[in-house]
Amino acid sequence: MVLEQIIKSKQGTIVDVRTPEEFRGGNVAGSVNIPLNEVPHRLADLKKLPQPLVLCCASGGRSGQAYAYLFQQGISCVNGGSWLNVNYYQSLAQ
Repeated sequence: MVLEQIIKSKQGTIVDVRTPEEFRGGNVAGSVNIPLNEVPHRLADLKKLPQPLVLCCASGGRSGQAYAYLFQQGISCVNGGSWLNVNYYQSLAQ
């Protein structure tokens, strides 16, 4: 399922992997902040979230790293890239 369809159908959970400071500066409404460096330690929390996880960050680099790791752990997820792109798609789904 492609990113736009996941967001439009309000499936899964948007997970922002930026730092808490970056997240406070602006984020997608309803998103969860789990910084990239915490992802391996919070695997149990991530598995409990409604899937697929839509991962986002500032430009797509960190969310790509999170995607590679979580996909290997068997978690259904997509790399949403920049949180601004994810925010845009969510605004269309409202």
